[in-house]
Amino acid sequence: MPETALGLVIPDLAGKAVLVTGASTGIGAALALAYAGQECKVALHYNSSRDAAEKLGQTIRDGGGEVFLVQGDFSLPADVERVVEDSARHFGRLDGLVNNAGGMLGRVPYAEQTEAHYDAVMDLNARSVLTATRKAIPWLKKQGGFIVNTSSIAARNGAGGGAGLYGSAKAFVSNVTRGMAKELIGFGIRVNAVAPGTILTPFHERYSTDEQMRGMVATIPQGRAGTAQDCIGAYLFLSSDLLSGYITGQVIEVNGGQLMP
Repeated sequence: MPETALGLVIPDLAGKAVLVTGASTGIGAALALAYAGQECKVALHYNSSRDAAEKLGQTIRDGGGEVFLVQGDFSLPADVERVVEDSARHFGRLDGLVNNAGGMLGRVPYAEQTEAHYDAVMDLNARSVLTATRKAIPWLKKQGGFIVNTSSIAARNGAGGGAGLYGSAKAFVSNVTRGMAKELIGFGIRVNAVAPGTILTPFHERYSTDEQMRGMVATIPQGRAGTAQDCIGAYLFLSSDLLSGYITGQVIEVNGGQLMP
């Protein structure tokens, strides 16, 4: 089995079928490996990063894990629905959904916002969470399960320059997490979220300059940016009934003390 950076086994996760969206790079890729390391059956969703997804999938298989690769553009509801349904049908069940797909889609100041940019950011980061969850609910209801949404520190602090709309989309995700938690717990489905802070992933390589990164790191009490590995524990914790069975509707901040709400 591929080993997680945590070096521990969470017994109640073994054998569960988990769909991780946006799993070809960054936090999503680390999570796909982590769930495989817990002997989960992993549906690995990707959009444009096919080569990275296939390499990651092979790594999981080489470690004895079971993985299903599925492509889809999460700005398109029809693709979101297909990805969830194909993943569940492939394994014959779905025990967990990690709504991780998202992106800033460029730094655009509010004064320069367009309707097209609004639609693109909200469809990818907000609507996709609703669509994927709605499609997953009938599968999760069969035996109970978990949903972990990826929010962001930007959901609370208004985001950095030009990223305000992205931050607002993530604030939507955080609040949707609470509403979903209330509605779905009666079906045995726990819904929580993780809000990463400044994490060294392709996200910031694409959208943040060295100067912007230095400015963000300067505000972190722990004195460094986080890594995808730093985020793994929060997701696995929220996925396990053994560890967090009485926790739902919560957002765990993973940011090195950068924000203490």
